[in-house]
Amino acid sequence: MSQALPVDEPLVHDLIGIGFGPSNVAMALALSEHNATVGRQEAVTAHFFEQQPGFGWHRGMLIDDATMQVSFLKDLVTLRNPTSQYSFLCYLQSKGRLIDFVNHKNLFPLRVEFHDYFEWAAAKVDDMVSYGHQVVAVEPVVRDGVVEYLDVTAQCAGETVVHRARNLVIGTGLRPVMPEGIERTDRVWHNSELLAKVDQLDGSDPRRFVVVGAGQSAAENVAYLHRRFPEAEVCAVFSRYGYSPADDSSFANRIFDPQAVDEYFTAPQDVKRQLMDYHGNTNYSVVDIDLIDDLYRQAYQEKVLGNERLRFLNVSRLTGVAPTADGVRATVKSLVTGEESLVDADVVVCATGYAQADGLGLLGAVADQCHRDAQGQVRVERDYRVATDPELRCGIYLQGGTEHTHGITSSLLSNTAIRVGEILGSIVDHDRKSAEDAAQSVVGEAGGVR
Repeated sequence: MSQALPVDEPLVHDLIGIGFGPSNVAMALALSEHNATVGRQEAVTAHFFEQQPGFGWHRGMLIDDATMQVSFLKDLVTLRNPTSQYSFLCYLQSKGRLIDFVNHKNLFPLRVEFHDYFEWAAAKVDDMVSYGHQVVAVEPVVRDGVVEYLDVTAQCAGETVVHRARNLVIGTGLRPVMPEGIERTDRVWHNSELLAKVDQLDGSDPRRFVVVGAGQSAAENVAYLHRRFPEAEVCAVFSRYGYSPADDSSFANRIFDPQAVDEYFTAPQDVKRQLMDYHGNTNYSVVDIDLIDDLYRQAYQEKVLGNERLRFLNVSRLTGVAPTADGVRATVKSLVTGEESLVDADVVVCATGYAQADGLGLLGAVADQCHRDAQGQVRVERDYRVATDPELRCGIYLQGGTEHTHGITSSLLSNTAIRVGEILGSIVDHDRKSAEDAAQSVVGEAGGVR
């Protein structure tokens, strides 16, 4: 599918991926499998840029006993191609742990193990990626009044490279969110940096931690800090009475099925809102019931023994953090009485979630040719291709930021293998149609000459 350009032109790819997290690693794996089954002329050429120096996925939350919340079968390839050589089972076989894992009788691997699987898979396609490269600009290449290509500029250690693309696949991931008015410091962390930061406390004998948030990460932080620092008090602050359990029952889990994306996409807006209201507790601000039970059991045991290190400041909100001589002072406001309490701590950890990065933020003037709805949200077609002006012939695909059009599961790991297959199929179909249209145009012009 590639087409040679003059030697002074930038290198052209059928696809350039921005970001190389799990979604675009899965994209690269799908490309590799596709290219292995077609002739050279039908192969899809691709390159990816990743600003990290190597593959990394939520490294700050790879707590040693934390497990995945999705089945290992929802890896990067299996739901798209159950016979793939890049599956989690093939990874286990290569590590000599397949039989041990089967004997474990567990669908949910350790998070650190699944991260190792991601690294293993990314290494299989590392010839497609440039690590340590930050994309700084995307500019249109206009020919005959239409945008024929997009030039992608990336920088690495002061060096600048430009690659040319027929299609972009944007997978820039999530950005940590802090509570309003709270800034990150050496003593105020987002949970995404927990493990990197906590090592700096070794030998300092911390007395108290404050953990803000009511979701899975917050509960994991509370349990981890309580275990790692056996003399410290851990205060959990959240606006509810307690952690809410995740609904992972079999019927509710159908919201993560590939078919659910089709149904959500075609549903009326009021039905979309209902589905979010009904099934938000499958994914948002919820905690595995086993972890909830463990934390409650620990808190009750400490109350019986008269040594309460685990405290829950519920129906409350963090409203401020100020530095002190040897730590921080958190202001916690009761949502019932409005009363404010001051809590001195060594560290405040904000497990307050993430926001989707602006997928079009790097596109500059190209973003003006992308369509938005009445609420200002990007219009995305069923194949994850952004709706654009007809003059923009390049495809722009989103791996994330599509919840408003495709539903809860559209950007989650549960749907990654299926999603990249759909994007690849769309790219192949569009490029084939463009080639056919160009061929017909040549034939028509030749006929006119006659």
